[in-house]
Amino acid sequence: MGKEADGGSMDGREHDMKKGLFSIFYNMALFLYKKACTWGLPLFSSRQVEADLMQLHPGENIEWVKTNYYVKKLGMILGILLIGGALGIAVRLSALGMSLLDQDGRLTRGGCLDGAVEWQLIADDGTGRRDIRLLLFPRTLTEDEAEEMLLRFRRELPGNILGKNQDLQHVTFPLELRDSYEGYPFWVEWESSRPEILDYEGNPCETKAEERVTLGAEIVYAQGGYSWKENISVTVVPPGLTPEEQSYRELEEYLTILEQEERGEETYQLPSSWRGRDLQWRLRVEDNSLLLWALALATSVLICHLSDRDLHERLEKRKKKLKQEYPDVVYRLVLLVGAGMTIRGAFQKMAGDYERKCKKGIKVRPAWDEILYTCRELRAGVSEGAAYEHFGKRTGLREYVRLSGLLAQNLKKGNSMLLERLREEAEKTGEERLLQGRRLGEEAGTKLLVPMVLMLAVVMVMIMVPAFGIL
Repeated sequence: MGKEADGGSMDGREHDMKKGLFSIFYNMALFLYKKACTWGLPLFSSRQVEADLMQLHPGENIEWVKTNYYVKKLGMILGILLIGGALGIAVRLSALGMSLLDQDGRLTRGGCLDGAVEWQLIADDGTGRRDIRLLLFPRTLTEDEAEEMLLRFRRELPGNILGKNQDLQHVTFPLELRDSYEGYPFWVEWESSRPEILDYEGNPCETKAEERVTLGAEIVYAQGGYSWKENISVTVVPPGLTPEEQSYRELEEYLTILEQEERGEETYQLPSSWRGRDLQWRLRVEDNSLLLWALALATSVLICHLSDRDLHERLEKRKKKLKQEYPDVVYRLVLLVGAGMTIRGAFQKMAGDYERKCKKGIKVRPAWDEILYTCRELRAGVSEGAAYEHFGKRTGLREYVRLSGLLAQNLKKGNSMLLERLREEAEKTGEERLLQGRRLGEEAGTKLLVPMVLMLAVVMVMIMVPAFGIL
């Protein structure tokens, strides 16, 4: 019968735990916790945590309290890891799906009002992969920008034609000498002073030494009928490319030529082979799945750390409140013992008054909770001396340990001076409370110093500003 009753109690407690977590995470956390305890893993055996839980939940089954705490924390960690992992997988699959092209390798052009689109591609010919940049222009363009953009366009033009080159004095890759540039309504016609070194499309030829070339750009504003001449000096240098890099460079130039030839088409056909080798194309897209997984893992570790720290902070707040309530406990004992009550009767009187106030909605007071638990121990058959000793040890504060020792000594030795000793303790705690109040007042005064200085500065400004106005 006892086992059945205990099993029914545990079922009710598990039901309460399920209210705080999703059932799936709760079941997973409880399963892992039981397995860890069965295998003896040291994941859930922090002495500091157990000590904090015992002081925060006096009188409760420590095994149940510990299980409840660890399962809730583990369930929260599992939830974050699973949700973060699922989001990471979703982002990963989305990135893989976005990187796929049509079976025939077609890229769709933008509308006539869109600017040029730069595609980041991956070329795979079976022997390796290479990043390829392709600038895909719209089918047609319309011109509707304002005239004042012309000067800014001329200033930015040298930077717009760099392409992959570091600067115009070290040109090894093709320049982006296009007939229009994104964000501007101008047509540009290019000329080269030395086409054999750098043609009007910006393609440099292989040279053995540095060659200086002057590019002439005629900028035309179609709507206004204006045109300007711009000369840009560039220096073509030997490329120094490996055979593989040269091959991919030629492939990129080939794609640019095809793009220019097919600007009247709705779509752009990527080649399926290059120099006898099959090509597979994919789009380069941003994949943040690893970031999500790392973030989920970091959040789980942080929650694991913060949960234990929060538990310890709760214990410290409880100790602080116990220390604040200690003078009230001593004064009440002096009053009741002085009225002729025994220590046991005084404890029962204080516990009974507290229980009645709790039913009326009074705030929880840790010191009176300990007194109430001590009375329950006495009713359960615990000896009076042991109950008083437990009372002091549970609080973990030297004041209560001193008081419990005084009460236990009175039982063992029949100390007739108990009332006088309690009065001395009350006077001592009164002095400590006075000192604590002064210390808190000094701390509050220090905190108020900055606002007072700020207010003084405001007052000084209010006084000085009219004075300067008069002068």
